[in-house]
Amino acid sequence: MRAVCGLDVHKDTVYLCILCDDGEIFEKVYGVLTKELQSMCSDMKRRGVTEVTMESTAMYWIPIWRVLEPHFHLKLVNPYFIKQLPGRKSDVKDAQWIAECTQKELVRGSFVPPERIQQLRQYDRRIFDLDAEIVRKLSKLDSIMHRCNIRLSNYVSNTDTKSYKDVVDELCKGVTAPEELLKKIHGRIVNKHGQETILASLTGVVSEAEKDTMRQLREELALAENHKDECHQKMVAICKTYYPKEFARLMTIPGIKERAATSLIAEIGVDMTKFQTAAHLASWSGLKPRNDVSNGKFKSRRITHGNVYLRKTIIECAWGASRTKDCFFCRFSYHQTVVRKKNKMKVLVAVARKLLIAVWHVLHDEKDYVDFNPDCKAPVTKG
Repeated sequence: MRAVCGLDVHKDTVYLCILCDDGEIFEKVYGVLTKELQSMCSDMKRRGVTEVTMESTAMYWIPIWRVLEPHFHLKLVNPYFIKQLPGRKSDVKDAQWIAECTQKELVRGSFVPPERIQQLRQYDRRIFDLDAEIVRKLSKLDSIMHRCNIRLSNYVSNTDTKSYKDVVDELCKGVTAPEELLKKIHGRIVNKHGQETILASLTGVVSEAEKDTMRQLREELALAENHKDECHQKMVAICKTYYPKEFARLMTIPGIKERAATSLIAEIGVDMTKFQTAAHLASWSGLKPRNDVSNGKFKSRRITHGNVYLRKTIIECAWGASRTKDCFFCRFSYHQTVVRKKNKMKVLVAVARKLLIAVWHVLHDEKDYVDFNPDCKAPVTKG
């Protein structure tokens, strides 16, 4: 007799509903402490449950998944696809509805990578968080410089340059003389804007509190950079140890280097059987144009929602690939933007999608990237 289970997951409670083929229903509410989850697992085993479906509620589903994964066939479902009708919604009915959808095989589970890939994901997403934190702290640092009326950021390419950092370090040490600060500025910047202009931009009024705040922000930035490097090295070590062939093959694709290769493995794994086709992977990432047609009119061709971390990585790779000489992606980008006069950003998304298709084939076929060369009968291998 088949028995299926639906779980409605919350921060501090889990609503369980078990449905059997003979119509028997068992419902119970559990806590989320490990002991209570193990008790729930024992109850499910005793009642012969084989399939379990749960909603992907924030991060609360992850510990429950880890406890139940060794014992049951699990499905993680997007709440959007199993939403209850308004007016008939409660936590108990949600669990029952999830169980009914599972029993009638109306839902398909989301992609949940294996444990090692999940660890890579944690490192990868930590790097994304650290990048955002670094940008935020650089902005705060520049705000303090403007408060002191030191306008160097008007004449450097960005606030993460060596010249800018060296000036901040000198200010933290108490050096405020513009002539001394000028020595830390790269010669090209001085030649471009003139010595008098740069001297004027370095002349300001710096208080003791501002020196201390700048010093603290510089220390926080250095700490964030160290943590970022540590996460990256951990990811590289895992990839070289467990996925050396896939790691090397991904880097044969134009625009993809060490950081991007580790991020791609972290987000999609190396087992492409989870994605039946390359188009499935492109759709899952959100790089595929949506279908929104009514009465023969296209209402929208915007890309869909998907894995934002994967999309950020692959679009950054697309920037590099579109600038790599003598490769298909560069020729495609040039033809679309220069010859056909298409929007540059839209073409970049198209390049990113083609790049992701190449990633799928490299991992699925277990072969190095082969570049398309229209002038030759046989393709030319890159890398």
